[in-house]
Amino acid sequence: MSGDTTDRKFANTLARGLAILRAFRASDSGLTHAQIADRTGLPKPTVSRLTYTLCELGYLSHGGRNDRFRLGPSAIALGSVASVAVNFLDLVSDAMQQLADETGTLLLVAVRDDEKMMLVRTWRPQNGSTIWLEPGHRIPVFGSSSGMAVVASLSEERFEQLTPEADMRRFRAEGYSQLIEQGFVYAMEGTRYARTINAVSVPYFAEEFGEPVSFTAGAMPHDLPDSRIVQEVGPALRELVRALEQRTGRTPALSRRD
Repeated sequence: MSGDTTDRKFANTLARGLAILRAFRASDSGLTHAQIADRTGLPKPTVSRLTYTLCELGYLSHGGRNDRFRLGPSAIALGSVASVAVNFLDLVSDAMQQLADETGTLLLVAVRDDEKMMLVRTWRPQNGSTIWLEPGHRIPVFGSSSGMAVVASLSEERFEQLTPEADMRRFRAEGYSQLIEQGFVYAMEGTRYARTINAVSVPYFAEEFGEPVSFTAGAMPHDLPDSRIVQEVGPALRELVRALEQRTGRTPALSRRD
């Protein structure tokens, strides 16, 4: 996504440069110009100019003519500062790992990133196998439990900034109903973006971002059927987030919606 807009205050060149930085994932062993262009949707000549500038500024590194681009020291330093600023992730890390081990599911925290949900941290069960998703991976807002938890608890103003269509409004309403009734959400079978993953989510209002993030547990459908979501994993995840809210003095995300 290029991020181009007709808003006169919007710096398209900056947005394109940031799109390149966002293209990198934790498992990447560097990216070529072609791979960056494919992930961002930017033309190759634009990618070439921007990667040169980012290398000069230290946000990318490039060893030689045939070498791949990697995040540079400036990007790593910026990420380190951001990680320290978001301290609730460290506060909840042990509890997330324990829940991953107890339920055999992948635990994760996801944030809204334009029209996607981006995974910022994951916890895998130590003595079992489950689905593999890594930090930096993006999933759709619509059709994911992570997206449902966030849009259901977004303020009206922020939700309208998504320019939602009728399907998204119904998706938000269903999430709101589930949060009121049970304190966690999961996408209904007909609306799930992927048939190979079942997941349940609980929103948490992150002061650092000014909006909710999603705490999510996911696994393959035979390991995490809807019945197990409702009876076991959903309630456990809800209590984990409630304990974090008490520890950080935050009110539930849904109470901030209006």
